[in-house]
Amino acid sequence: MNIAVCIKQVPDTAEVRIDPKTNTMVREGVPAIVNPDDLHAVEAAVRLKERFGGRVTILTMGPPQADKSLRRALSLGADDAVLISDKAFAAADTFATTYVLALAVNKLQAERGPVDLVFCGKQALDGDTGQVGPGLARRLGLPVLSYVTGIRSVDPAGREIVVERKLDGWREVLQSRLPALITVGKELNEVRYASLPDMLRAAEYRLVTWTAADLGADPNSVGLRGSPTKVSRSFTPPSRRGGVRLIPGGDTDPRRAAAALADVLMAHGVIGGRGEDSPARAATTVRVG
Repeated sequence: MNIAVCIKQVPDTAEVRIDPKTNTMVREGVPAIVNPDDLHAVEAAVRLKERFGGRVTILTMGPPQADKSLRRALSLGADDAVLISDKAFAAADTFATTYVLALAVNKLQAERGPVDLVFCGKQALDGDTGQVGPGLARRLGLPVLSYVTGIRSVDPAGREIVVERKLDGWREVLQSRLPALITVGKELNEVRYASLPDMLRAAEYRLVTWTAADLGADPNSVGLRGSPTKVSRSFTPPSRRGGVRLIPGGDTDPRRAAAALADVLMAHGVIGGRGEDSPARAATTVRVG
């Protein structure tokens, strides 16, 4: 099987900084990791390769330092990696990103043969939109199997795949033709530890870089210029002050502690009254006559 996996390098920090001029995320000087869901996509692809044969190619769109994420994926058993990097791609939203990734997948197919499956993480740690996978599938004309939690069967000869995904309180089984695009998260599998031979191979691997010119990209469809999403204002919400309030009596009289906790919750409007005897209820009762 010929499998492509799209991964993303994301900031490894909760301290997100926004450029006040472009209203886009500042990534320079921020430690980065492979998006966690994407690692499970890599694992799924490698497992299918080990079972059916073929090759796994990793694609990422990002700055030159995103090569570290590609080498991480290679150390997990992927065969090839391509860095899609160009200053023209900067500040792209999901719409412009899927445009570039679709060009990359098509170039990959033109050079190395048809792709049977495309894997993506279900959502990115930074943007958290969950739009890239479905958007890429739409551009490639592929059926999309999103939020997959299990791969039941794959029939490369019959060009068919059966997966399941977890919905609210139940599971859905989906059957699709190949090729297809699948988005996954941590529920699908457990990511392996990199072996020493694969780590050495990843460190020595000569990465291929594709630019906008290599992909034949339209300058008006990439980066900030090709992004229809416009952020008019961005801000960081004020941090919450933490605190703990202990309810006395729990060790000797759990009922008294529970009643005291209920009074506190009612006073803050979290829950309603507990009856006419409740102190909070009595405080809000109006008697006429």
